Amino acid sequence: MSLTVIAVFDAARGKEDALRTALEAMIEPSLDEPGCLAYQPYVDPNRPGNMVIIEEWTDRAALERHFGTPHFEHVARQLETLLSRPFTLRHLTEAGEAAPAARR
Repeated sequence: MSLTVIAVFDAARGKEDALRTALEAMIEPSLDEPGCLAYQPYVDPNRPGNMVIIEEWTDRAALERHFGTPHFEHVARQLETLLSRPFTLRHLTEAGEAAPAARR
């Protein structure tokens, strides 16, 4: 069961370009990680300070390893000065893969 992650970022005023650069720098090293199937940043064309990354991982363990990589730790430090508020994460699985406890 793969795991899709949507990470949502809101740039601080005047930090839109720096945020875009920081997120784009994550693409190549993230895609090189074992377990990373997709990693793509997007910008809202109507609100350039609103950005998301849509990621796909083979499983939660691969995502957890990602959080400990040097490139993730580097961007996390950068985000402290680039965001207007902390970023959020949504973890999604395919609808047919709902957790057994959630099935009726």
